[in-house]
Amino acid sequence: MSYGEFSKIYDKLINEDINYKEICNRIIEICKKENIDFNSYLDVACGTGNVTVQLAKKFKESFAVDLSEDMLTEAFSKFQEENIDCKLICQNMSELNLNRKFDLITSVLDATNYILEDNDFFDYLKSVKDHLKDNGIFIFDINSYYKLSKILGNNIYTYDEDDVFYVWENEFEDDIVSMYLTFFVKNDNAYERFDENHFERAYKEEFIEKALKDIGFKIVGKYEDYTKERVKEKSERIVYVVKVE
Repeated sequence: MSYGEFSKIYDKLINEDINYKEICNRIIEICKKENIDFNSYLDVACGTGNVTVQLAKKFKESFAVDLSEDMLTEAFSKFQEENIDCKLICQNMSELNLNRKFDLITSVLDATNYILEDNDFFDYLKSVKDHLKDNGIFIFDINSYYKLSKILGNNIYTYDEDDVFYVWENEFEDDIVSMYLTFFVKNDNAYERFDENHFERAYKEEFIEKALKDIGFKIVGKYEDYTKERVKEKSERIVYVVKVE
């Protein structure tokens, strides 16, 4: 997986489908419901920082972790523009090592699905637990098994808008969606091509919930996307809110 050239156009593409303000408002609402302190916040797999930059304004100190230096560079520019002090760290989400604990940890927009192996998934949950305060909460979401297997899996999508065109081909096999993207991005009077390969694992709810319990988390909320609605059979995004047992 690479986010090199993709990081430069990520926001242009994602902002058409994702309402970050609604996501952040819902996260803050959950934080207030769970009576957490608004002292320290960690965003895991922060990407270009669209969620981090909004939530960081609510906390006394904020950290953001991502494995892609290119994504962190894009995020840093946003923090500078907003005059926000957020510490950016390049780390694997399954190997967090920040030597501190947080009131809120988030991992949004299916970052968890990018973990493909069982061992890495358990290490991810352990890493988060080790960095969460006793009264803190961890909020993360996944693309549902239904979405990855029935909607994205084995389909082809195209996008053509202004100066970006791409073809997105998917294959679903053994619970893994392999995504092959070919981009053509306009640069002056020519189009430059680059390719991206991404892989997401389709997790069944039973597996996630057993893993959470085994690691020592308790589920205090489970929702369809960033709403108050209950998860349904054809929900495409599932949001978990968990605390340490």
